[in-house]
Amino acid sequence: MPNIKKLDIFVVKSYVLLFAGTFVICLFIFMMQFLWRYVDDMVGKGLEVTVLAQFFFYAAISLVPVSLPLAILLASLITFGNFGERYELLAMKASGVSLLRIIRPLAFFVILLGFISFLFQNVMGPYAESKLYTLILSMRQKSPELDIPEGVFYDQIKGYNLYVKKKDRKTGLLYDVVIYNFSDGFENAHIIRADTGKLEMTADKKHLYFHLYSGEMFENLKAQNANSTSVPYWREIFREKHSIIQFDSEFSMIDASFMNSRSNSKNMKMLQASIDSMTVYGDSLGRKYYTEFKNDIYQKTPVLYKEDTLQLAKARISDYNVDSIFDVSTLTQKQHILSSAVTRTGNLTNDWNYKSYTITSNDMNIRRHVTDWHKKITLSLACVIFFFIGTPLGAIIRKGGLGMPVVISVFIFIFYYVMDNTCYKLARDGNWITWIGMWASTAVLVPIGAFFTYKSNNDSVVVNIDAYINSIKRAVGIRDVRNLTKKEVIITDPDYRKVTNKLKELNANCKAYVQSRKYVKQVPNYIRLWVNDEKDEKILFINNQLESLVEEM
Repeated sequence: MPNIKKLDIFVVKSYVLLFAGTFVICLFIFMMQFLWRYVDDMVGKGLEVTVLAQFFFYAAISLVPVSLPLAILLASLITFGNFGERYELLAMKASGVSLLRIIRPLAFFVILLGFISFLFQNVMGPYAESKLYTLILSMRQKSPELDIPEGVFYDQIKGYNLYVKKKDRKTGLLYDVVIYNFSDGFENAHIIRADTGKLEMTADKKHLYFHLYSGEMFENLKAQNANSTSVPYWREIFREKHSIIQFDSEFSMIDASFMNSRSNSKNMKMLQASIDSMTVYGDSLGRKYYTEFKNDIYQKTPVLYKEDTLQLAKARISDYNVDSIFDVSTLTQKQHILSSAVTRTGNLTNDWNYKSYTITSNDMNIRRHVTDWHKKITLSLACVIFFFIGTPLGAIIRKGGLGMPVVISVFIFIFYYVMDNTCYKLARDGNWITWIGMWASTAVLVPIGAFFTYKSNNDSVVVNIDAYINSIKRAVGIRDVRNLTKKEVIITDPDYRKVTNKLKELNANCKAYVQSRKYVKQVPNYIRLWVNDEKDEKILFINNQLESLVEEM
């Protein structure tokens, strides 16, 4: 049985409780963002609770892999920020326990979470994505819930426009009803106007049943004479009229078989099989198009009729110039030649545009499959990487709660999200090599996590501004200027004659140094700067002289 320390139990317990809360919050945020994208497809459709429950369930499963990295980052920052703020981390380190030893049980836990994220993407994710987007498309095709407003034309019934001036919600009567029926075309519109009416849904919920009272109906008729300016019409006046309009308000799932070809509905094994088959298909298609292009255009043998062959043999012509033949042709022949060339060029352009689209579409589909294959791995690794960024960063900032850790974690995640999506789109569109685009964000975050972990484990200063400024100045060649602060009170007067002589001596030494070092006023030699470790004794002597004069004055 493994030797489990009380420290490990304390750290894991503190972390897991916070992780559970942050995961629920992150999942809720991502679900709200996802819901906002499709809210227009759901509002006003009269969807049942079971349909909405399926939507949220499949959306939650699909968004688990995205929520895990942010939840891990936020939980790591808060946990170790709390440890640092309450001096618990200091007590652990004072007892001889390093940061790497403290986070060791959490590292195993996060690796397990990364594996769970991979399982969600590879096993449950494809099924959930297929069900989710099938559900979304079904919701888009569902007819909206019937609620005709007052004083506004209602066009949510296909082929019809309805207008109701006033409604009585107690009796269900509609007043001043106008119905435009465009189901037979705009030119053959039927217009019905009634003083009152009533609208009901049939028992099968697939038709609307109108009861109209005291009204008239208009319909345009076709004129017998095409040159006639007047349009005949047919008019009917009625006391009571009944009309049925097709309106399917039932929710029905569409066939989900078309989703099987989408890359986000496949696991890694299926993605690899699809990539191989599409690559073979694309190669064979390219070879076929190349052969057709070569034989039909560049190396095409002209087709000659028997009369043309006899005339060429009789004239003993073995070689000829096309431009010369065109110049001596008649005007009718030139028009025929140019017309044939334009027609053939247009046909070839359309044909090769279609073939180019076929190859481009196949390549785009391959890149989509490859990017989704890599994304299942990189998104799982992001859980581990964010842990090794959030844990040392929380130990460094030593601030717990939902203040500073939330700000930092959101900033880091936005940076990762923007970079990952940008590189993903570049790889998907073929502007980058696919694997480089998918692994670029990981390659950037790994050194950052390693740097923070190293600094926190060694209790080093992470942001030493002066050290970075001095390094930049040294690399660029910027030299410091010694500022002399004027003293407010002088206790002992300096010997100005002696100081003057020393200043002259310092000036002479500086001129001699500049003459002996011609590269002082030039751009620094970086090879000499980084390779040569010898100290410049002369400049050290000049610096000591300067400091002595400053102190004396």
